[in-house]
Amino acid sequence: MEEDLEAKSETDDNSTSHKNKGWSEFWDWIKAIVVALIIAEGIHLFVFQQFVVDGHSMDPTLANGEHLIIDKVPYYFGAPKRGDIIVFHAPDGQDWVKRVIGLPGDTVAVKSGKLILDGKKINEPYINGPMDPYNNYGPITVPKGDLFVMGDNRNISEDSRIIGPIAIKKVIGRVDLIFWPFSDFKVVGSTQEKYLPQSAPKS
Repeated sequence: MEEDLEAKSETDDNSTSHKNKGWSEFWDWIKAIVVALIIAEGIHLFVFQQFVVDGHSMDPTLANGEHLIIDKVPYYFGAPKRGDIIVFHAPDGQDWVKRVIGLPGDTVAVKSGKLILDGKKINEPYINGPMDPYNNYGPITVPKGDLFVMGDNRNISEDSRIIGPIAIKKVIGRVDLIFWPFSDFKVVGSTQEKYLPQSAPKS
């Protein structure tokens, strides 16, 4: 009888041990999942974000339906530069993607189909054909804390020529790369800065 009791006690102990081990492993999985979700959300909020191009205002640089990675890190260490392609919160509540043309203090104008930056004509090989020579704009001086942005498909783009300069604090991040469709894969990042002067041009 004593042997039966001892055997039963050992069986109960083993069962309890297996249960505890099972719950411990389950809890470890829960913790790992929670930590992974926190890390993923942190990356989304502070490092990278995905964005899908909707429309043709950035043709030919960015095409409708392309999937982009937005990098938030560069603007923790400095302001956007001329030529950067950025995603920002627009006045209509949506997120837009445009190119930075003017920085605070820059004077921007469009005259006879040409971009005029601080009185100097700028060659723009990235735009989708010549701008309408009769659709002049400005000049306007970009206020402190703002950016002047334009789409590369100038003749259809809604940008700072319509909504005015946008606040730097509304910028989400810089377009770093096109990752889908894979046939369009391309690093964008700081490669666009070469197209516009990085110090105020002189007349």
